Amino acid sequence: MIRCVKCNMVHAISKSGKLRGKQRYYCKECNIYFTIHDTDKKDLLDNNHKRHIATIADIAKALNVSKSTVSRALHEHSDINEQTRRAVLQMAKELDYQPNLLAKSLVQNKTNTIGIIVPEFLTYFFPTVIIGAQQIASAAGYNVIICQSQESYETEVSNANVLIANRVDGVLISMTRETKNFDHYKRFERHGIPVVFFNRVCDEMNVPKVLVNDYNGAFKATEHLIKSGYRRIAHIGGPANLRLSHNRLNGYKDALKKHKLPILDELITSCDLSKQAAIKSAKQLLELTTPPDAVFCVNDPAAIQLMLVAKNKGIDIPEDLGVVGFSNDPIAAIIEPALTTVEQPVAEMGRKAMQLLIDKLNGHIGKSTPAYLSLNTKLVVRKSSVMNDIS
Repeated sequence: MIRCVKCNMVHAISKSGKLRGKQRYYCKECNIYFTIHDTDKKDLLDNNHKRHIATIADIAKALNVSKSTVSRALHEHSDINEQTRRAVLQMAKELDYQPNLLAKSLVQNKTNTIGIIVPEFLTYFFPTVIIGAQQIASAAGYNVIICQSQESYETEVSNANVLIANRVDGVLISMTRETKNFDHYKRFERHGIPVVFFNRVCDEMNVPKVLVNDYNGAFKATEHLIKSGYRRIAHIGGPANLRLSHNRLNGYKDALKKHKLPILDELITSCDLSKQAAIKSAKQLLELTTPPDAVFCVNDPAAIQLMLVAKNKGIDIPEDLGVVGFSNDPIAAIIEPALTTVEQPVAEMGRKAMQLLIDKLNGHIGKSTPAYLSLNTKLVVRKSSVMNDIS
């Protein structure tokens, strides 16, 4: 960007040929011609490197108009003529002007920003939820700040503090496997920031929650194994602090009860949802004196680790061991044999959670709105749970 050496303006500058090999410029404002020497170029580059973010004052100075004129033009006030408005918008583009959203939010007490806290990005689940949530947020005019906690309680607390400091209007949260203290969540309420939980929820807070019907999904998965001919069915569960772990465990137990099969403590284990813990649980079950002939797992990653351990031990799936997971991870369809699983409406969960939050922000949530939404699941049967001799 070239400024006039006399008036320091940029909008009236045009190239005017070359003089002794140097580019010549003409300023229509001052009616002068000038060239820029090498030392001037260095100063110009240095200034560009140090340049602050363009403001309304910079636009006003470049056009030799008042700041209020620039402000009205940027906000398309009717008392600004079209020529001035076009000049302001063109200069704003040349200076790469961006509105100061923080200053605007302080005046309006609203940032049009929503925070999302998720525990991990290792599986497809949470990125897919976020995609669904962002679709709704964007359509409603909200920006999104995404925080990933790496399954760490300390990181989750830090993420919550960052979102509060950034004055977000609301927050979607799915908590970590470590979270047992919820004070950092309650800070949002104290600051008047609405919260909606999804998937991994905090039962201590009376706020909207979006889940899938974990109990029903687990019941269908276990009953499917029973109808496929398996009788000694084990369960690899999730962390005890998560509601979904309890719901899936209860669905497993009730399916066994319905079909009058014993519930044996030695066939029930749990993991913290990490790969290492899933492998440990798989080995614990498969190395029993009388190992299970089928396992229902809390999620697909745990089921896949179980299948890999079983293959290393020479156990045939599904003839010797039936396996069912939960979530319908894309890998479930391509592993060999393909994994039977419980499909969740993952993107829909993100959309529903975000819509609940926006409704809450807009004051549309009343007494008739449920405290939580429960989304239906679907059993997807593949080769990992169907023995060849079972019709």
